[in-house]
Amino acid sequence: MWAFENKGMKALFKNYGLFVIPLLLLPAALLTNLGVMTFIDDEAIRALVALEMDLSGNYITPTLHGAFYYNKPPLFNWILLLFFHLSGQFDELTARLPTVLALLGYGLTVFWVFRKQYNLQTGFLAAFTLITCGRILFWDSMLALIDITFSWVTFSLFFAVYYFFSRQRWWALFVVSYLLTAVGFLLKGLPAGVFQGITLLAYFSYRGSFKKLISLQHAAGIAVFALLIGAYYWVYLQYNDLDTVFATLFRESSKRTVVDHGLGRTILHLFTFPFEMVYHFMPWSLLAVYFLNRNAVRLVREDRFLEFLAVAFFSNILIYWSSPGIFPRYLLMFVPLVFGIALRLHEWHERRESWHFRFVQGAFLVLVIAIALGSWAPLFIERLSVVPYRTPVVLSLGLAMVGLLIWLLPKPERRLPGMVIALLLFRIGFNWFVIPDRNRHDYGDSCRESSKEVGRNYREEKMYVYRNTDMQPTNSFYLTRERGAIIPRRWGNYDKNALHLIDPVEYPKVSYEKVDKIYVRHGRVIFDLARLQ
Repeated sequence: MWAFENKGMKALFKNYGLFVIPLLLLPAALLTNLGVMTFIDDEAIRALVALEMDLSGNYITPTLHGAFYYNKPPLFNWILLLFFHLSGQFDELTARLPTVLALLGYGLTVFWVFRKQYNLQTGFLAAFTLITCGRILFWDSMLALIDITFSWVTFSLFFAVYYFFSRQRWWALFVVSYLLTAVGFLLKGLPAGVFQGITLLAYFSYRGSFKKLISLQHAAGIAVFALLIGAYYWVYLQYNDLDTVFATLFRESSKRTVVDHGLGRTILHLFTFPFEMVYHFMPWSLLAVYFLNRNAVRLVREDRFLEFLAVAFFSNILIYWSSPGIFPRYLLMFVPLVFGIALRLHEWHERRESWHFRFVQGAFLVLVIAIALGSWAPLFIERLSVVPYRTPVVLSLGLAMVGLLIWLLPKPERRLPGMVIALLLFRIGFNWFVIPDRNRHDYGDSCRESSKEVGRNYREEKMYVYRNTDMQPTNSFYLTRERGAIIPRRWGNYDKNALHLIDPVEYPKVSYEKVDKIYVRHGRVIFDLARLQ
């Protein structure tokens, strides 16, 4: 990669200045129009649980429509609620800010880890390949979901195991890793414990230290975990019993597996999974070509940290590889493990100018050229003519991409940081043109606006959900926010003067007077607001 012998200011800028531009672009890439799109269902669930905590004053037992919600522990809802109170707004932008900050924290942690193990440029590239991989940059970084925060905690857990193991600091290893496991558990439940258990078992066994797992230090770590989780559930018991809690957490963790999806789909998933992951984590997943080289295993085994990353990855990924119901966002804690190994292999191949290296360099150059050409496209798409400042924004992005191409073409070593810059510029253009256009043509906006209008117009009236009417969380959040009151379900003893949200398709024989309606995204159906007769 780059040489770092000369410590003068000019040399520092020459070597490190490659990463100044990505840092300057990050705020615009991650924040522009962040709050425009309507919540998707999973976002709305997190936001609605936090909102109902605020409305009820009960911050211990999560609820949805006033009924106990068991699928996830409450930590992420507490985080959202903190941001809602700090901003004074229960809205999309505020709910998504914790995700952006968690991503930056995750990236900073990855930078620190790889900087500590190797050097500055490896740290920067490891952090930016995480932030700019397709799945994160164009999906998960825009959403108020748990997964980036959970992945940050899990990656920190992985590194804690390696760091303290390498120094044989057993007390610190078990106490810190189980502390992080407790945080992960309060975010997402049982997967945190699974990551901890598999990583400890796999790495300690691999290093011939299995007996250390049967020790006072390990018992102390387990005690820390039990104390923290037990303290929460001891308080929880004051409001509700625990039988359904743990049964639901177990079901949530197992429902993506062969148990729910059958053997045939699981076998198919075993073959398609690697190709799906290459697609979702483009363009950096192209670095996987380095794993095809016969020297890859030897090179990894010669480096103790890379060896740990490989053990942590392969021992944990098997669960997901054999689970056909998983989403790519469940795998974000593995991204620095795989890309970190690939970046070190990249340096080895770069010195030898192997065909693998030339393939990666050529592919990245083609992608940067494609982004540069695509940056001019909004000028020729008529429906984007309503976007403010269309021409100056296109000119700015287009000329920036032209300048980037001129800068990186003469020197192949600039391709990786150049790819980072191109992706961040692409995301800025995506934010400016695609997000507002998508919102204007997305049925979700009709769901949001109709729910807000109904919530405001009937704020002073009693409102319930009729029986099993399948309320979509997106509608529920906006209705509840506008009304400033929880909307519970009613199963009987109906108040004829109250309003009920009812699915006319599911309950065609129920007699009622239609008062208003809300649009529901999935299936483009309409729910009625009605008075029962």
